[in-house]
Amino acid sequence: MKRLGTSNAAWIVGITLVLSGAPSWGALPEVPVPPENPITEAKRILGKILFWEEQLSSDDTVACGTCHIPSAAGADPRQGVHPGPDGIFDNDDDIIGSPGVVRRDASNAPVNDAIFGLEPQVTGRAAQAYFLSMYAEDNFWDGRAASAFVDPLDSSVVLIESGGGLESQAVGPIVSSVEMAHEGRTWGDVTAKLADVRPLALARNLPPDMAAALAGGQGYAELFAAAFGDPAITPARIAMAIATYERTLIPDQTPWDLFMAGDNTAMTENQQRGWQTFEESTVCDNCHVPPLFSDNEYHNIGLRPADEDLGRQAVTGVAGDAGRFRTPSLRNVGLKKSLMHVGWITGVKDSIDFYNAGTTDTGHVQFTADQSGIPTNNPGQFVDYDTLSLPEFTPGGIAVQEPFIDFIENALTDPRVAAEQFPFDRPMLRSEQIVEGVSSNAQLSGSWFDITHDGEGWLIEILDGDVVVVYWFTYDADGNQMWLVG
Repeated sequence: MKRLGTSNAAWIVGITLVLSGAPSWGALPEVPVPPENPITEAKRILGKILFWEEQLSSDDTVACGTCHIPSAAGADPRQGVHPGPDGIFDNDDDIIGSPGVVRRDASNAPVNDAIFGLEPQVTGRAAQAYFLSMYAEDNFWDGRAASAFVDPLDSSVVLIESGGGLESQAVGPIVSSVEMAHEGRTWGDVTAKLADVRPLALARNLPPDMAAALAGGQGYAELFAAAFGDPAITPARIAMAIATYERTLIPDQTPWDLFMAGDNTAMTENQQRGWQTFEESTVCDNCHVPPLFSDNEYHNIGLRPADEDLGRQAVTGVAGDAGRFRTPSLRNVGLKKSLMHVGWITGVKDSIDFYNAGTTDTGHVQFTADQSGIPTNNPGQFVDYDTLSLPEFTPGGIAVQEPFIDFIENALTDPRVAAEQFPFDRPMLRSEQIVEGVSSNAQLSGSWFDITHDGEGWLIEILDGDVVVVYWFTYDADGNQMWLVG
C-alpha cells in the first residue's frame, strides 16, 4: 500500500453483427442479452438519456454518467478521498473514491455529515469501469448485483432469471444516500420526479441520437411508451433501459483488435513486443484473459488487509472470499486516472510496482494474509505472486517494462472511447458547466455566455481579497428562467 499524500446507420449494422455473428479468433465474444430484455433502439436511446440524466438524483447533481465518463474508460476522472474504515483522513487506509451527493435527510434538506460535513460524500471504493460489464455474471467489484434481476418493488418477483447483472447494478446507485439519493428515498419518489421533469433539461450539447429522440418535446412518459409499449415509468424499466444502453457499448476497435484481425500495422513494433511479453513471459493473462482481458472472477491480490474491506465475502458469506474483488478489464486502462478498487494505484507503471513489491522496494506493500493465488489452467493449482514481477530491463539492457506499458496503455485503447465518439458520445452535464480558473483574475469580470444557448450565461465580479460573486442566469427543470447567485 502507498500512503496517499461513425454514423447511426453504421451502428445498427455493427450491433447486428456483434450480436448475431460468430466471433473471429481474438474478437470479443457475442454480447449476452437476457431474453427478458431484448435490445431495441427505442430502449437503447431511453437508456442513454437516463444514464446521463442528472435529474435522476435527488438534488440534480449526479447522473450515472457522472462517475462513468467514456474518455476515462467508463470510470471516474474525479478523485475524492474516503477516510477508510477508521474514519480518519490522511493515513494508510484511505481510499480514492467518487464524489457523490451532499448528505440529505428524508425531506431532501442538507445534513452536516460527521465525516464529509456539507461536502459531497465519497464512495468507499473507486468507480468501476462499466464497459464490458455485460460479460460478467454478477456486477460491482464484489458481485452483489446478482445475475437474477428481481423487481425492485417486490423482491419475490424475478424479472430476469439469469444474465441480469447489469439490470441489478443499475438500480443500486439511484437510491444510495451516498451516490444519488437523499435518505429514505423511495422508488415512488424517483418515478414521480421523472414523470414531471423535462428529459435532460440540465444537460447541453446533446449527441445527435439523443437530440433526435427529444426533438418533438417528448417527456419521459412518451419515451417509456416508445420503449415498452405504454407510458408507465417503473424502476424495473429504468434498469432495463440503462442495461440495454450499456450492452451496446462495445470497445472492440483497439489496435490490438485490428492486429489480431490481421492488420499487422495496427500495433507498433514496440507494442508488439509488449504484447509478446504479456502473452509469453508473464502470468498477467491468467486473470486478464484476452479478449476481455479479464476472467470476471474474484481475487485478493493483497492491496489492503481483508478486514478493511471484505469484498466478495460480504456477499457470499464464504470465509475464503475475504478481500476478493472482480478482475477489471485492461481494455482502455490507459485512459484511467486511477486503478483498482482502492483507487490509489495511479497507472499501469504503478500497478507493476505493486506486483514487484515482493522482489523490489517500490514503496508498495502486499498484504499476504488472505492473498489468493494466481490461477493456472490446472484447477486447484496456483502460482506465487513473485511470478508477476516484471524487471525494467533484461540483463542485457533491453527494455521490458516500457513496451509492456505501451501495449497496455495504448494498444488496448479504443480510439472511439478516448474521443467520446458514437456510440461512446455523451452530453455535457450541468456539473461540468462551471467556470474554472477564476481566482483573482480581474479580467474575468463581466458577462459570459455561449451564443448557442440563448438566455443563459454568467455575470462574474472579481472583488478584492480573492472574492468572486457569480450570477448564473439559466432555466429550471420546467424551462422557466431563473437566477442563481453565489
